[in-house]
Amino acid sequence: MGGGKAKVIIIGGPTATGKTEVAISLAEALDGEIINADSMQVYRHMDIGTAKPGPEQRALIPHHMLDVVDPDESFNASLYRSMALPLIEKIASKGKVPIVVGGTGLYIKTLRGGLFSCPAADPELRRKLALEYDQLGALALYKKLEEIDPEAAARIHPNDKIRVTRALEIYQLTGKRPSDLARGHGFKDRPFNDLMFCLYLDREELYSRINRRCVRMIEEGLIDETRKLLEKGYSPELKPMQAIGYRHVTRYILGHWPLEEAI
Repeated sequence: MGGGKAKVIIIGGPTATGKTEVAISLAEALDGEIINADSMQVYRHMDIGTAKPGPEQRALIPHHMLDVVDPDESFNASLYRSMALPLIEKIASKGKVPIVVGGTGLYIKTLRGGLFSCPAADPELRRKLALEYDQLGALALYKKLEEIDPEAAARIHPNDKIRVTRALEIYQLTGKRPSDLARGHGFKDRPFNDLMFCLYLDREELYSRINRRCVRMIEEGLIDETRKLLEKGYSPELKPMQAIGYRHVTRYILGHWPLEEAI
């Protein structure tokens, strides 16, 4: 990773692959500090459902970019980059190793080389697509995205309402496939030198881990955490409240789904 730029380790991969544990082990071995790159862990009051590192882990190794904004505040990849880059420089200036860890590929890609130009959100179109998603079901809109942009669809889980609807929104606003827009950008101007690891597991083992994590989140208090968010006045329509886990538990709390269906 030579050169005069800061030297960074990046750990990515799907949820439940053990990224946090690997990052902490590396940070202990290399005298590093961890920078979160999970788009949900930036929100305050959302700890259990985002699998945020616990107090013991955060006491062991300095963590950054956690609990940055409230659930009703706007946050995106561009803001993430503007906040994370100075942290990388600061950590490196102390002689420590910045370790970026998270499953949000867009945040990592943006951090490494900027963000491709895409249209601002269209609130009316976004509401329309969100309504279609809820009424027609996740698979219906996901299949539409697969037809339009199979490359983008391959990188998005069918249940990821936010990313599925945003990809369709970009296509409808620009007439261009999101994957083509991203490819056109190039992402070449990297402000640091990095070594990137992507963690993967056998599909069966990964799904088993995800299922166990879901059960553990319920046992640790995800229902109470979600109920408190609603009691604080955070709308179920907010972007973070639409995330996997919170959206399902909210429907249970509001009486729309039985608990078995929510989990």
